[in-house]
Amino acid sequence: MTPTHPPGRVAIPALPKQSPTPPSRTRLEGFNSASPAEAHHTLLTCLNSLRWARRIAAHRPYPDLDSLLAAADEAAYDLTAGDLTEALAGESLPPLPDDVYGAAHTALSAAHAAYETRFGHAFVIYVGDTPANETLDRTLEAIRSRLTNDPEEERVVAAEQLRRLARGRLMGMLRGAGNCAT
Repeated sequence: MTPTHPPGRVAIPALPKQSPTPPSRTRLEGFNSASPAEAHHTLLTCLNSLRWARRIAAHRPYPDLDSLLAAADEAAYDLTAGDLTEALAGESLPPLPDDVYGAAHTALSAAHAAYETRFGHAFVIYVGDTPANETLDRTLEAIRSRLTNDPEEERVVAAEQLRRLARGRLMGMLRGAGNCAT
């Protein structure tokens, strides 16, 4: 499979900007009252699965953030193999931070290439609860560890990581972090 991204990039989502205040009720109301097309588009920036986005958009309005996140989790758990393939194909691969030294770029690029060759899709990992200075090490460790998985086991792990990414992106969007895409 030919990578669809420049070398040296891995699916490490930018950490959402966290606000010390709870999510704005008006943002949830805005999501609830958005047109179906707008809600669908917004959801696709959080997880590129048409079925997932349609399902969540169709069940609006949500009374609170917890209800929306529960619906997002449930829809993510119900992804079919085809839905998962679609979602994995839609993952963007942001660049590594500029201050990462060259050897780390080389090691991460090599590990990612091995992963993509073995599994046929981009490596995804949720790092939202990882300190920024540990993200690179955690990612490299996770790629190396997950390379030992068989393909079916890795699809389960990747699906869980996608669920966590979608949840984090939804929370970021509703907290006012702007576009929830990475």
